[in-house]
Amino acid sequence: MATLTVWKFDAPEGAGTVEDTLLQLQKQQLIKVIDAATVSWPAEANKPKTKQLYNLTGALSGTFWGMLFGLLFFMPLLGAAVGAAACALGGKMADVGIDDDFIDSVKSKVTPGSSALFLLSADAVVDRVKDAFPNGHAELIQSNLDTEKEAKLREVFAG
Repeated sequence: MATLTVWKFDAPEGAGTVEDTLLQLQKQQLIKVIDAATVSWPAEANKPKTKQLYNLTGALSGTFWGMLFGLLFFMPLLGAAVGAAACALGGKMADVGIDDDFIDSVKSKVTPGSSALFLLSADAVVDRVKDAFPNGHAELIQSNLDTEKEAKLREVFAG
């Protein structure tokens, strides 16, 4: 079963420093990384910067991350026509376990002056993963995907 987790860091550069850590954890079989992306939001910026971590595995397309980040961070900036399309996409996201509660929780916690790691993984030893992150502080926001929801996620956003 895959798990979509969001790890929030208290500094804009925090999430960007964990890619090597994830690779090491994967070698130690403490996590299986399926895909990952980061959000960095400097305090003075109007919107965050996003980046897919290609060195891991990249099982999903950039479309998934782009749509998720659009729903989370850029929705107020979109026009009505694009907003309607995003609402339809929001329904598809809910079908795969990314519901309004998850989106609202992430929106309220990932704010200017912070960063986040969005991680699709399996078989994680969560305490060991958290302890391995640099600077020792990462807040976990989590949404579990069962096998059926993982398959739907791949079907909707693969390619």
